[in-house]
Amino acid sequence: MELTLPLDHAAIQSILPHRYPFLLVDRIIVFDVDKRIVGIKNVSLGERYLSPAPDGRLALPPTILTEAIAQVGAILILAKPENRQQLPLFAGIRRVRYRRPVYAGEVVEIEASVLRLRRGMGMLKGIARVDGQRVIDGTMTFALGPATEQKASAAPVETTA
Repeated sequence: MELTLPLDHAAIQSILPHRYPFLLVDRIIVFDVDKRIVGIKNVSLGERYLSPAPDGRLALPPTILTEAIAQVGAILILAKPENRQQLPLFAGIRRVRYRRPVYAGEVVEIEASVLRLRRGMGMLKGIARVDGQRVIDGTMTFALGPATEQKASAAPVETTA
């Protein structure tokens, strides 16, 4: 598969099985094969996941931010031709530190790097930043399993609000 940066929403959907409202990556801006990837998540006021932070402003929950990092890492893994028919399964997180809330209106830069990938198991290091300031970091483990028929034929889901 030929990757031309930046990867837009359509290109990301051709790699990941996720669809709205669970697709949390808006754009990929850096892609170093087998090493590192950088994606962008725009946190808009219309996000269905936002919840009030202690200061009263709407913030993205840390669990959703963790999932966004996992999705960016999954793009790095699934972009390899030998992994295209696999499904990455989130196996665990370690040493994740949430540094500060991510508020509506902010742009999150998400970086994921491969620490290890052997025999269908791997580990990624993820860091998310807003305006250059680290907001979350940690490591995630994953396993590659067989893709289901649904992934191969997944189509965007239209919803009405």
